[in-house]
Amino acid sequence: MKKKLLSSIMAAVCTVCLMAGCGAGPAKSGDEAGTEAGESYKIGISQFAEHGSLDNCREGFLEGLKEEGIEEGKNLTVDYQNAQTDTGTASTIADSFVSGKVDLICAIATPCAASAYNSCMDTDIPVVYTAVSDPLAAGLANEDGTNAGNVTGSSDVLPVEEQLKMIRALMPDAKKIGILYTTSEANSCSTIEEYKKLAGDYGFEIVDTGINTPADIELAATDLVTKADCLCNLTDNTVVNALQTVLDKADSAKIPVFGSEIEQVKSGCVASMGIDYYQLGIETGKMAAKILKGEAAAEDTPYISASKSELYVNTAAADKIGMKLDEAYIKDAAQTFNEITVK
Repeated sequence: MKKKLLSSIMAAVCTVCLMAGCGAGPAKSGDEAGTEAGESYKIGISQFAEHGSLDNCREGFLEGLKEEGIEEGKNLTVDYQNAQTDTGTASTIADSFVSGKVDLICAIATPCAASAYNSCMDTDIPVVYTAVSDPLAAGLANEDGTNAGNVTGSSDVLPVEEQLKMIRALMPDAKKIGILYTTSEANSCSTIEEYKKLAGDYGFEIVDTGINTPADIELAATDLVTKADCLCNLTDNTVVNALQTVLDKADSAKIPVFGSEIEQVKSGCVASMGIDYYQLGIETGKMAAKILKGEAAAEDTPYISASKSELYVNTAAADKIGMKLDEAYIKDAAQTFNEITVK
């Protein structure tokens, strides 16, 4: 009798538990449990150098993921590594991400993108890059514009013609533009060629000086400022990382440096027809979110390019070298800064 009564009580308890949804009910399948708990992701971020434009890319990338419901500290684990402008380190970082079995690699700047793609070639880990000026030259895209493999991302191709127009408007009498670049950065080499192709249309001659290591920059900049009416800074990571050295040499020669994006202008370049790296990062992050969720495959997702350039001006930088700016031209600038901010 007691055993029968106990069985009845246990049956009643289980019925109540089932109705209340407690753990005493039937075990859920792995798929059902995963759906209720939500998917979680692990990504590696490889950044080639530590400077404003690339930092903005990274911060924008994480914001783009967040806007798509993938947020660090909630359902996202991020392993962030910086190569400090060393291509060997970039390769080591990429290999470590593969060993750590991340779900996706975000590669910021061309050397990191190339390293990540090479490391992931025999894996199913997708690579999403940003701040790559020329995906074709970097081996990340084919001649027809399709992706070279399980890789996609965003290009920060510079608006070279818009930059030349700006320099001509601000320096009507200038003849020579000096450009310092790293010979091993594919994006810089292709941008130099674009400048040379278009410079004559605006009455300019390009005087370029290639460097191999950061140690070459001071001497190269010292020489270059004696040969040009102004300098034009690319998104060359090695040179941008030493931007203050370049600016010091140009300031001493009383010639302006024109940047390629907003952070360079904040740091002391006179002006730029630049792109918004934070917004580019957001768009790239949203692209990566679709890939992580399985809504798209990297190899089938066309890479995108920065779609808009805007004028940024630093009046303090102009004042520092005694340069008078055309007020009628700069009044339409997206942003004007009246101080130099060095991070």
